[in-house]
Amino acid sequence: MTTPRQPGVPHPRLPLPKGPEDLTAFQQWLGEAIPMVNTLGIKGMAQQHDTLIWELALTPSLNDKGTGFGGALTAQTTLQGWCWVTLWLRAQGTSRDVVVAEASQRFIAPVTDDYRLVCAPSEPEGPAKLTAKLDERGKGRIALTQQLYCGETLCLEANGSYAVLP
Repeated sequence: MTTPRQPGVPHPRLPLPKGPEDLTAFQQWLGEAIPMVNTLGIKGMAQQHDTLIWELALTPSLNDKGTGFGGALTAQTTLQGWCWVTLWLRAQGTSRDVVVAEASQRFIAPVTDDYRLVCAPSEPEGPAKLTAKLDERGKGRIALTQQLYCGETLCLEANGSYAVLP
């Protein structure tokens, strides 16, 4: 059993993978590093090219109306962007601190059932620009877009700027 997290004490980093990322192991580590992750209803993660996809259960994020609670959905989109950058860095063979610098959300339709979150760079050249900034300055930012779908309905679109620290 692991010791509960304590304020001000960083959680140990997950060792870099020696091949493709094991997303199950990453999700387990994520739940230890950020305790609230275990209550977000993440059923699974997948990567396709420059896209990170999560499948989520609605029940842990219900509001008083029986639909998705905006605060929980916002936390999920912010976390997913952080995970995208962290996983991207790990695929480059590096482990760095990542923080969200800016985030915004647009709620389009109510979330009424289990859903999926899709996260990708806001611009196709985003990863290449981030690589160049990291090489040039040792730090950089990337803009990501998260889209939440309930079935085929787009319910939420979020945008975030994530910083990789030196």
